[in-house]
Order: sequence, then C-alpha cells, then structure tokens
Amino acid sequence: MADERLRVVLGWHMHQPDYRDAQTGRFMAPWVYLHAIKDYADMAAHLEAAPGACAVVNFTPVLLDQLEDYARRIDVCLCEGRQIGGLLLDTLAQPVLALDEERRRAVVRACLRANRRRMIERFTPYRQLADIAAIALEHPGGFAYLDDAFVFDLLVWHNLAWLGESVRADRRAVALMEKARRFSRHDRGVLLELIRDVIADLPRRYRALAAQSRVELSITPYAHPLMPLLLDFASAREANAALPLPLAPGYPGGAERVRWHLAGAKAAHERHFGAPPEGCWPSEGALSEATLAALDAAGFAWTAS
Repeated sequence: MADERLRVVLGWHMHQPDYRDAQTGRFMAPWVYLHAIKDYADMAAHLEAAPGACAVVNFTPVLLDQLEDYARRIDVCLCEGRQIGGLLLDTLAQPVLALDEERRRAVVRACLRANRRRMIERFTPYRQLADIAAIALEHPGGFAYLDDAFVFDLLVWHNLAWLGESVRADRRAVALMEKARRFSRHDRGVLLELIRDVIADLPRRYRALAAQSRVELSITPYAHPLMPLLLDFASAREANAALPLPLAPGYPGGAERVRWHLAGAKAAHERHFGAPPEGCWPSEGALSEATLAALDAAGFAWTAS
C-alpha cells in the first residue's frame, strides 16, 4: 500500500516593520523587543525541545537589524547609562521617574496593552495594578494618585507578563515575580539584563538549529517591498484581471530596487546567521512571473506563497 501521508513543511514568518524614526532613531513602538522576549524566544525553545521537528523559519532583515540594535542599545544603557531610545525601556532604566504627566500617562496606557485574560489576569499583582491604572486613567484627577513606585511596578509587570514561558523560567524572572512589588532600581536593571540577554542570543540559537539541520532559515526582501508591483504595476492583474491600475506606467527604478532588496536580504542573512539563505519568502507572499525571474537571478533556490 502506498504511503498516503501528507508531507507538510511548517513555515514560521518572523516579521516586524522598522519602528525606528528615520530622523531620531527612536523606537516608536515596542513590538520588536516584546515579541522577541516572548514569541521568538519561545519558538526557539519549542524547536530545541523537539529533535524530530522540522520547520522553515523566516526572518525579515529589518527585524534582524532591529534585534541587533536593541541588544546593543540595552548593553550601552547598562554600561554607560545612555538612553535606549524607546518609551518603555527608557522608563524602566530611569533611576527616578523623570516624566511629565503626559508621558507618565503614555507609559501607563502602554502597560495595559496586553491580552487581558492570558497576560494580565494570569498574574494577580499585574491585574491589581492594571485595574487601578484603568480607573485612574478614566477619572479626571485620579492619575495624580499614581506615584512613581506604582508606575515602576506596573512597568515591570508588563514586561514580566510579556516574557515567553521559556524565558519566565529564568532564575532572574522567577526572583522578580516572587518579589511581586516595590521593585528597586537594581531589580529593574536585572530585568533589563534579562531582556538584553534573550534578544542578543536569538541569532545564535536559530543558527545552531540550522547547523543541526533541524530548521532551514529563509529570508524576505530587505525592507519588505511588494516586488511584483515594483517590477510591473500590471502584474496585479495576474491575480485579478479586472483590477484598476495606477495612471503611472510603472514604479521608477523598480527593477533596480528589487535587486537591491534581494542583495541586501542575502547580505543581512549571512551577517546574522553565518550562511547565505537558500529560500526567500516574498513580502506578503506576493509573486509574479517577473518576480520569480528576479528571485532566480538573485540565486535563490526556492520561494513560496
């Protein structure tokens, strides 16, 4: 009897846009570091714990570069006291809470951006802090009663709740969770060290999995462009023949930009993982006949959509 089992390859697409302000370099949103200490770390742990598991893990180059940037900035902050360049981590690193009311409100609101049932209610101290913060934000004048210690505790718990299951088992995280409240500057420094260590170690962990042939690492064009439209606006009609097209005949320099994004992706992948990628997951899975030709010319062995 023929083997009727279906051959399935699981593909995990790790993607965050570049949240850095082009002029100031500040991170305008925290999602890169928060997903790094949660999802990207836990995915590595799942794969490390299952020797028989095989998967393709795809990283966008702009995500890899931001992870590297975060690890470097946090390290400089811990060693020299310089700012990291993001609201939550810069506040976590402050010796005292030197924020005006508007920025204090912004920090408190940001600390409530977590799944209520799975992340906030799971931890009693975090739930209690979040309930008080929500009431204070809703009532005029109530925010004045939230002192510095309250804001720091809420901030620490927000980060603790975002830690992945595998990261939360770290002795440093265990000690902070057992302490539960009144976190000192030293405690917050320990949390920053943990965040730095997790982020900095991600490329090594995935590189080791690839070296053991337990995962294949693939890449996406450097800044996540839609290659079919860069090459030819009319390619949109390969998917929908009736789709209206822009009045412009094409994207200026589109083909050259596609080559730049593909070359940049390969260079970034080799710099972070020590080997060139074989496969390319196209941005948003967007493919066209011209895109396939460009991927082939760039030396990629496979793509998917």
